[in-house]
Amino acid sequence: MKLINDIHALLNTTPDLTKVLNLGHFADFPAFAGTLLASSCSTPALGEVVRNVYDSDPILVEMSCYDIAETARRNFEPGGPAATVLFARGVHAIMGHRVAHKLWDDGNTALSLATKSSFGRAFSTDIHPAAQIGPGLWLDHGLGFVAGETAVIAEDVSIWHNVTLGGTLNDSGSHRHPHVGRGAVIGAGAMLLGGITIGANANIAAGSIVVQDVPPGALAVGHKARIQGEAQISFSPKPEIS
Repeated sequence: MKLINDIHALLNTTPDLTKVLNLGHFADFPAFAGTLLASSCSTPALGEVVRNVYDSDPILVEMSCYDIAETARRNFEPGGPAATVLFARGVHAIMGHRVAHKLWDDGNTALSLATKSSFGRAFSTDIHPAAQIGPGLWLDHGLGFVAGETAVIAEDVSIWHNVTLGGTLNDSGSHRHPHVGRGAVIGAGAMLLGGITIGANANIAAGSIVVQDVPPGALAVGHKARIQGEAQISFSPKPEIS
């Protein structure tokens, strides 16, 4: 895999990197994910769980590689995907959630919650294992991200730090938490509450409190956020001009 080759090449440029990151030997993505997250959580046994989950599900590997590639593309950090997966806290948090979610779907709820707890302490997030996260999430910084049990995030969403996808205690059933449409962008400190739907490519301004649906392509601003025109930000790939 090119990503693994690139990670090895980057580590070889600075011999101290492997020691600083406390990485063990790895030859493929499942082994790399295991040693990376075990080191981040200071829990060696977690590495085996992570490796086994990724080994069992090639589609999960593909999703994580896409998360990494999209984070590198949108974040403009030097070093590309290899540096992104080594150093980006948000990527690590998403990888951890994908492992916990797979365990939850497989019916291993106790281990799922245990891994979620370990990842939460390491990355300062609280993502319920049942929350559904599509591929291509850019979780910038990662700190303070909260997602409830019935939250759904579609493909290619971008979310900054201290964002909450929470409940209101007034909703029940399978849509108690926000559903976020493809390509939406959610600014730092925003709170999205209840069984609301955020349309595709919508923008939620930093610090907004959103308790009602937001149409596709709209910009929501303020405390109790109101629609104020069209969305202004997009990280979707621009169409090629032939």
